[in-house]
Amino acid sequence: MKNNIFGAVIASAALALPAFANGPHLTGYNGSYEDARFAVENAIINRGLVIDYVSHVGDMLMRTNEDVGGKEHLFSEAEIFLFCSAAVSRQVMEMDPMNIAHCPYGIFVTERRGKVTIGYRDYPEGPMDIVEALLAEIVAEAADF
Repeated sequence: MKNNIFGAVIASAALALPAFANGPHLTGYNGSYEDARFAVENAIINRGLVIDYVSHVGDMLMRTNEDVGGKEHLFSEAEIFLFCSAAVSRQVMEMDPMNIAHCPYGIFVTERRGKVTIGYRDYPEGPMDIVEALLAEIVAEAADF
């Protein structure tokens, strides 16, 4: 019986994987971290969107590095801008109300070993392609800043 339950769990997980098969969407930024951060913030605000929260992931990782047995400093800087779009969120949630699980949306800015990157996570194919299109537009605007 244990093998049947274990097999069912593995099979269920395997079926769920294709929806999240891709890694994050990354765009290099040719400039400083501060400029990239400013560009992302402005690209979000320029669309009339409100940044609900800025997650200071880089600071948290630095602060807790020794406490959790970290072997290296992963980023010199890293933040995630969290926000929603009422119009886009309504559109994707009307197609599937459980798309609420993906809100708020986030765009991150990192600096690692002198390289600045802007990106966002991959979402399941289907209605969430609308969200990815919005995030791609914001990142493209920020990268061209």
